[in-house]
Amino acid sequence: MVFLPESSLIIGHGGFGFNTNIFETNIINLAAVVGIVVSFVGKNLSSLLEDRKNTIVKNLQEANQRAIEAEEKLNAARAQLEIAKKKAQEIREEGVLRATQEINNVVSQHELRLARLEEFKQETLDFYQQKAFKQAYMYVINKIMTRVRERLNKGLDSTYHVVVNNFYVSRFTQF
Repeated sequence: MVFLPESSLIIGHGGFGFNTNIFETNIINLAAVVGIVVSFVGKNLSSLLEDRKNTIVKNLQEANQRAIEAEEKLNAARAQLEIAKKKAQEIREEGVLRATQEINNVVSQHELRLARLEEFKQETLDFYQQKAFKQAYMYVINKIMTRVRERLNKGLDSTYHVVVNNFYVSRFTQF
C-alpha cells in the first residue's frame, strides 16, 4: 500500500476527483441518504407515526374502558356474592328453624302415641283383669253349684236339715 500525500485524486484542473477518506465519504453519503429519506419518506413516515400514535391512544382508551367495565362487573359480581351469602344464611336459618319445628312436631307426636299406647295398655290390662275375675267367678259359681247339686242329689238327712234351718233362722234374726 502506498500512501499518497493528498487524500484526493484530482483529475484535471478544476474538477472532479475521488475522495479516498472513508469517514468523510460516509458522512456525505449519510447526509445525502437522510436528506433523500426526509424529503421523500418524511411525510409518509410522520403520517405512519401519527397513525401509530392514534392507534396506540385508541388501544389505551379501549383498554381503559374495558378496565372500567371489568371493575363494574367485578363490583356487580361482589354485590351478587353478598346477596347470595345473605340468601344462603337465610336458607340455613330457615332450615334450622324447620328442622327444630319438625323435631318438636315428631317429639309431640311420639309423646301422643306413647300416651295412647299407655292408655291402650291400661285398657287391655283392665279387660284381661275383668276377664280373669269373671272366669274365677264362673269357676267358683260352677263349683258351688256342683256341690249343691251333689248334696241335693244325695238327699238331706235329718241332721243336715236341722243345721240348714238353724242357719237360715239365725240369719233372719240378724235383720
